Amino acid sequence: MSISERYRQIFEEIERKADQLYNSLPEDTAKALRQVDLAAEEMQDWVESVGEIPRVQLETKLSPVLLKAHGCLDRARVLLENADHQNAAAEVWELEQLIYRLLNDLC
Repeated sequence: MSISERYRQIFEEIERKADQLYNSLPEDTAKALRQVDLAAEEMQDWVESVGEIPRVQLETKLSPVLLKAHGCLDRARVLLENADHQNAAAEVWELEQLIYRLLNDLC
C-alpha cells in the first residue's frame, strides 16, 4: 500500500473513531474528544493532494503534519486515561501507532 493510501486510510480511521467515541463517551470527555478532532483536522488539508507529492518530498511535507496529529492523539489518550476511560484510551493509542508506523516508513 502506498504512503498516500495509508495516509488517507489513517485519516478516515481517525474520523471514524472520533464519531464512535463521541457516541459512546460522556460529555466530561469533550476536551479529549476535541483533541481527536484536531488530529483529523491537522491531516485533512493533505488528504486530497498527498498522492501528488513527489516521493523525495514526502518526509519533509508530511512529517510535521503527522507529528502534530500524533501529539493531539497523545493528549487525547492521556486525558482519557486520567478520566478512567481505559478502553477509549487504548483505541486512541492504536491510532497513534498507525501514525508512528507511517512516520517510520517516511524516513
